[in-house]
Parts: sequence; structure tokens; C-alpha cells
Amino acid sequence: MTSQPAAPERQRDAERTKAEILEVARQEFARHGYAGARVDEIAARMRTTKRMIYYYFGSKEQLYIAVLEKAYAEVRETERVIEVEHLAPVAAIRALAELTFDHHDLHQDFIKLVAIENIHQAEHIRKSQALANLGTPVLDLISRILDAGMASGDFVTEADAIDVHMLISSFCFFRVANQHTFGALFGRDMTAPEHRARLRAMVGDMVVAYLRGADI
Repeated sequence: MTSQPAAPERQRDAERTKAEILEVARQEFARHGYAGARVDEIAARMRTTKRMIYYYFGSKEQLYIAVLEKAYAEVRETERVIEVEHLAPVAAIRALAELTFDHHDLHQDFIKLVAIENIHQAEHIRKSQALANLGTPVLDLISRILDAGMASGDFVTEADAIDVHMLISSFCFFRVANQHTFGALFGRDMTAPEHRARLRAMVGDMVVAYLRGADI
């Protein structure tokens, strides 16, 4: 008589299966959008059935929301590596800008997912409890950097944490999201390797100059 897998092993198998579904779903949603992606195609690529996908995620919408939750959680996890207490304010805010640049450069599907969700006016993000307060940690991080910079005299601009986050994110997001239209109109691929180091330094320079009160 064959023994049944132990409960922890079954749990690991389930978590592994869910992770694999999320990875394939991320690619499909990023490529085709929420409306255009097909659960049938995700199942075919997984060599499984729609029934199995719905067993884990319930519906196409819930699967899409789970993809968004994972994508945003990965951004926040990246930001947690910055140890504000061990960096001078200028170095800390520059590190955050460069980490954001690196993340968006390496995770271009994330940019597509954000653009797609904006087309849907954040309809699905608003339904997620997991995403409700996910922006709080990065705002707390920026606020601590700003407070330290004001206290040390490194920063003179009384900046709002959300404004600083927007300043960093908009530059890093635009470079990836608009690479094709920008390239067609101006003949420059902003994501080409020869531009990477300059643009990565630029986003840090831009936010530091703003916080130091420079005319930009």
C-alpha cells in the first residue's frame, strides 16, 4: 500500500504550483492585458487545466489580483534593503532612487502590469486587502530619510514623501513604459545599455538636487 505524502510535503507542492501559475499568469497578463489574457492559455502553458487554476485562485480576476499583489510586494521587498540608519541622507535617497531604477529595469513586466491596471482605473487593486496599505512602508522610509536630511542640514526643501516617491517613480517608470514610442519619435532607445549608467545616475542627481534646493 502506497503511503500518502506528509502534510508539509503536500503544502510545499501546493505552494510551488501556485508560484508557477503566478509566474505564467504574470507573463500572460503583461503581454495581453487583463481583458486579452486567457486562462485557457495559462493552463496550456502550465500543462494543467483551468479547473486546477480556479481551485487555487477562484477566478480570472482573483488570479490577476494575486499577480498584482506579488508584483507590488516584490517592489516593497527591494526597498527594505536600504538601511537608513547606516547611510547619510544623501546616500540613502540616492540608493532608493537607484534601487527603483534597477528594479524597473529588470522587471519590465511590472511596468506593463501597472500601465494595464491604470487603464482599468485601479479597479482590481482597490479590491485587494493585501495592497491596501502596501505603499505605507516606502513612504515611512522616505519620511525617515527626509527627516534625517533636514536635521543634518543636507536637505533644505520641506518635501512631501509622496512627492519624492512620485519624482523617483515617474522617471524610472517612463523610461521603461515609453521606450517604444519615445524611440520611434526621437530615435533613442532609453533602455539601451549605453544609456543605462547615465540615466541611473540622473534620477539620483535629480532627487538630491530637488531636496538640496537647487534650481532644476
